[in-house]
Amino acid sequence: MLTEIIPAMDPIDGEILRLLREDGRLSWRDLGAAVGLSANAAADRVRRLRRAGVITGFAALVDPAAGGRRLEALVGVTLAPGTDSDDFAVAADRLEPVTEVLHLAGAPDYQLRVACHDTAELDVLLRTLRLRLGAADTETKIVLRSGPP
Repeated sequence: MLTEIIPAMDPIDGEILRLLREDGRLSWRDLGAAVGLSANAAADRVRRLRRAGVITGFAALVDPAAGGRRLEALVGVTLAPGTDSDDFAVAADRLEPVTEVLHLAGAPDYQLRVACHDTAELDVLLRTLRLRLGAADTETKIVLRSGPP
């Protein structure tokens, strides 16, 4: 889906987007009150932003630690020659520890955000990437902290 350029996007639209990124479950009333609009006017703006493709959907953000996945890491992946990048992306996205797949320009080819129970699960994941999915090389960085302290 191509995103339409909205010529009349104003600071209120920008604030609506910021608020919805923080809490996509805001009621129309609360959203409107936060930006100085009625509930109906806020709902109309959100519907317009959705129709234009600016808002592409809403999702539940799940804390991996709640499921015991306390070890977060970023894994840079360089694909082996002949590995289809689309096939790799689909297969990597299906792996349970993988929470995000980013295809990059330059090296490495992909950046994966992963959440594992422990280093043993991370080791299994790295082996799977190399032996089954076509990774020639991986570089792993453990996340110590995410966001502001």
